[in-house]
Amino acid sequence: MARIINPILLKLIFVSIAYLFSWTSVSAQVITLEPIDVTATRVEKNLTEIPSAVSNIGRDDIQLGAEQLGLDESLNSVPGLFLMNRYNFAQDLRASIRGFGARSAFGIRGIKVIVDGIPETLPDGQGSVDGIDIGSVEQITVIRGPASSLYGNASGGAIIVESERGPPEPFTEIRSTGGEHGLQKHQLKFGGQSGDLNYMVNVSDTRTDGYRDHSEAENRQFNTRLEADLSQNTTVVATLHHTDQPVANDPGGINATSVEANRRQARDRNLMFNTGETLRQNRFGLMVRTELTKGHSLQARVHHIDREFDASLPISGNGIIRFDRNVLGTGLQYTWESSLGSKPNRFLMGLDIDRQDDDRSRFQNKEGGIAGARVLDQNEEVTSLGVFLQNETRITDRSEFTVGLRYDEVEYDVTDRFINSSNGDDSGNITFDQVSPMVGLSFALTEDVRLYSNISSGFETPTTTELANPILNEGGFDQTLEPQESTNYEIGIKSLTGKHRYEVALFSIDIRNELNPYEPKEQEGRTFYRNAGESSREGIELSYATKLGHGFEFASAFTWSDFKFDRFSNEQGNVFDGKQIPGIPEHFLYLGLTWFGKNGHYLIWNANLVGSLYADNANQTKVDGYTVSNLRFGQEKFIGDWEISPFIGVNNLFDEEYNSNIRINAFGSRFYEPAPERNFYGGISVRRVFGG
Repeated sequence: MARIINPILLKLIFVSIAYLFSWTSVSAQVITLEPIDVTATRVEKNLTEIPSAVSNIGRDDIQLGAEQLGLDESLNSVPGLFLMNRYNFAQDLRASIRGFGARSAFGIRGIKVIVDGIPETLPDGQGSVDGIDIGSVEQITVIRGPASSLYGNASGGAIIVESERGPPEPFTEIRSTGGEHGLQKHQLKFGGQSGDLNYMVNVSDTRTDGYRDHSEAENRQFNTRLEADLSQNTTVVATLHHTDQPVANDPGGINATSVEANRRQARDRNLMFNTGETLRQNRFGLMVRTELTKGHSLQARVHHIDREFDASLPISGNGIIRFDRNVLGTGLQYTWESSLGSKPNRFLMGLDIDRQDDDRSRFQNKEGGIAGARVLDQNEEVTSLGVFLQNETRITDRSEFTVGLRYDEVEYDVTDRFINSSNGDDSGNITFDQVSPMVGLSFALTEDVRLYSNISSGFETPTTTELANPILNEGGFDQTLEPQESTNYEIGIKSLTGKHRYEVALFSIDIRNELNPYEPKEQEGRTFYRNAGESSREGIELSYATKLGHGFEFASAFTWSDFKFDRFSNEQGNVFDGKQIPGIPEHFLYLGLTWFGKNGHYLIWNANLVGSLYADNANQTKVDGYTVSNLRFGQEKFIGDWEISPFIGVNNLFDEEYNSNIRINAFGSRFYEPAPERNFYGGISVRRVFGG
């Protein structure tokens, strides 16, 4: 397919729009501002006014009648966001925004994940969602495109999660879900308002046997959010989250022949070495917001995360991984709302300091996941410092100009504690720094329609895992890796209010030193990384939603992209110039239809149409596209102070054969992780409101 976006043309359009904005008459019609919706840009701002592509998902889309096993259940409706790997709990969800995050072998890379104001992404850029309690999520905001000027390292995009607040009247809710493949999920939630204290507590227990052999998982979570008004001007929010995942087996990737023979089988070496992981994590966060004087406000955060992790890989030499992690972070943000001349102006500045301390060991895997001799013992410390500024100025009654700038420094220190006659001291340190600017313009065509453009930048340092030395059984860091840098050019138009809601975004991204995964023959099952020279990404993102009447709502989202290597060759001399970047389909489409009846009945149908993608850098293996449709139905019935809500659902309604994940550049063509066929689930929630 020919490229439909010329990056030079896109940049010329951006300059033209900037010129138009700069000459807009001050006497233009005054636009009435809409209520504030989200805090994705670190300040409260209406979604339509943000000069970049931002999507927001509400509680009904996340929770109502859903299994609540993965964020993809609700986030598939976001254009530009591609999600895989919902059914392998040992690898975590793989999220990609405009290609950022596609390289991830496990967890989330290149995308900043923030939960209740606390970074779930580590200072080194590694993120995860296993510590997100879906059963108590109020809303999710997605920034689609580089946002390092606000959030620093690993901000090719951002996923911002906010937990529920307790309602004015206290309640208690019990929810139980069961389904095929041994699914059981039980949840207890209660919350409310007591004087100046708002509280919400959620406890859940999830178990599944999994679709494939050796894919069992258990996850228990405890999530608490407390908010108190200390005075008329000061609010404090405390969050506490505990995750206990004693079982998360990994069936591994298999080749096409194995898929054809038995889709549900696990890789033989994964069975031999009993691959999988166990983890326990605690996250505590404290945020204070206060208005100093009129127009001047201050926000501070402090958080602590501790994580115990144990994993078995399908290799013998160093296949057992163990680490104890401690993360301590703090942040401060000052906001000043005033005027510049006669026009409203908002200025903010802030500081983020985060420190990660990992005690990491590796052992021989003596089969069955039994640890043998120690082969690595090191302490890894990562310290990140970020200073940022942002200013928003209403330059005319219709237009607003935003500029941002951030400086980040990320320092890695490794102390080798495994030294003998055959293994020298691999201690060392690496420091990366980056300046990330952003400029954006927003113009109100009408009261409800906004035209915008921006140039933004992003950078991603290699994580401590990605910096692992590829030389067998040697510690320390790979000193050859460089951070990935990106520049994003974007224009768009959006109208997110009223009966018809739509958004169009066109982007062109230049990437330097793209971090790319590979799996060496001598260490099958373990992923390392190298830098690609240059790559480029162009794409279009469309979304449209409307109310059809009689309780029906329709939503759709379409993404087309052209992501390719411009200059990249590996150590073996293979040249990949002009090849498509693996792991991302050229296009994908979401369709959704929701119906809410007068008697509390509801029906939610959606379909994801995903195009083909490549599994390797050489583009020798093309994975077929697929269409997956899901349906859920339920009723919310009130009997006095009781709300009884039964629900049933069908995943993969038309029994499509597809893969839930593709392992990029896997050795031996073991790219495929087959997804479940058609499967059913059902459940009921019972809620009691007190004082209603």
